[in-house]
Amino acid sequence: MTVSERAHELAIAAAQAAADKKAQDIVIIDVGDQLAITDAFLLAAAPNERQVLAIVDAVEEALLNLPEKAKPVRREGERGGRWVLLDYVDIVVHVQHTEEREFYALDRLWKDCPTIPFVDRDLASAEAAAGSGE
Repeated sequence: MTVSERAHELAIAAAQAAADKKAQDIVIIDVGDQLAITDAFLLAAAPNERQVLAIVDAVEEALLNLPEKAKPVRREGERGGRWVLLDYVDIVVHVQHTEEREFYALDRLWKDCPTIPFVDRDLASAEAAAGSGE
């Protein structure tokens, strides 16, 4: 894994914020060996423009609330709500409408890069509760 500790922290926090807003197909890709400009891509999808924008807002808020605050240096695509890019230098967050996610297939484009494991904490809690018989 080539991502820095900071990039890992940002990616996991952003992924959890996206999951909290019911983002789909959340993937963190370690692109550090392939790109000099960032360590990781976070990809997330939503079925409509309103949810795309809600996920983007949640990611921004979550990263601003970290002990070492993070603000995007660039934000693109917000007007259409189909594909919003948040550039945090260490990570780049792509929140796409489901149709754009399928069409542009960033997952396939970067398929040779390793992924960084992410498990939604709510899902993990539910599975733990089910496993303990609660």
